[in-house]
Amino acid sequence: MTRILLSRSIPVKDFNARLAAVESLTHDIVAIALDLDQPMKFWAGQYVDITLPGIGLTRSFSMGNPPADGSRLEFIIKKYPDGAFSRQLDGGLSVGDRVSVRGPYGTCFRREGREGPMILVGGGSGMAPLLSILRDQAASGETRPVRLFYGARSRKDLFHLDQFEEFARSLPDFAFIPALSHAEEGDGWTGETGFIHEVLRRHLSGMDEVEEADVFSCGPPPMIDAVLPVLQMAGVDSARVYFDKFTPATR
Repeated sequence: MTRILLSRSIPVKDFNARLAAVESLTHDIVAIALDLDQPMKFWAGQYVDITLPGIGLTRSFSMGNPPADGSRLEFIIKKYPDGAFSRQLDGGLSVGDRVSVRGPYGTCFRREGREGPMILVGGGSGMAPLLSILRDQAASGETRPVRLFYGARSRKDLFHLDQFEEFARSLPDFAFIPALSHAEEGDGWTGETGFIHEVLRRHLSGMDEVEEADVFSCGPPPMIDAVLPVLQMAGVDSARVYFDKFTPATR
């Protein structure tokens, strides 16, 4: 593990950037894009610190794009009522505003040339690093099975469904498994229900080569805490489990 991390180490640097785009994905999740003054090298799944110079506010966010084009970084941000940074997305920040970026950071990045399935488990804005890993995996030409599990409350909390349909067509063995914990009447939902760790447990029981899997889990701390023992009981090698806990930050 240490040898891999040392061989993949990228020096942390400071970058100047501007806000290039803001797009609402759901009622409380926003996608933003930053154009950097110079490209950043990073591995799929890593994150950076973004600083708003005018108010001196710094927060960490994972990239949602693959590393192929490091000139533009894309992020998926969950908006919280008391979120110091996410509040700025409601009128405080405008396209063209300058921001500072420092990175990359993190060890939850895609491992190349590995056998066995790749299992991605996420919730909320934890979709960002998983999407980066998935996009990078698709571009790699590798053929390992890939399963993306994503937990949401209701159907209105799902997004990028068209992208997952495209992955299902382009990747040799890919499945997107969303699960709704609070499916609403009128959703017309026929997919998985319950919490994502429960759905993951059911699927792992019928999956081949689980002990050879690489697992990447990103999302709220309670989700991560529930997923880890499920992986352990399924026989997943703990050295091949990588996770990032996404916690809301307030002033």
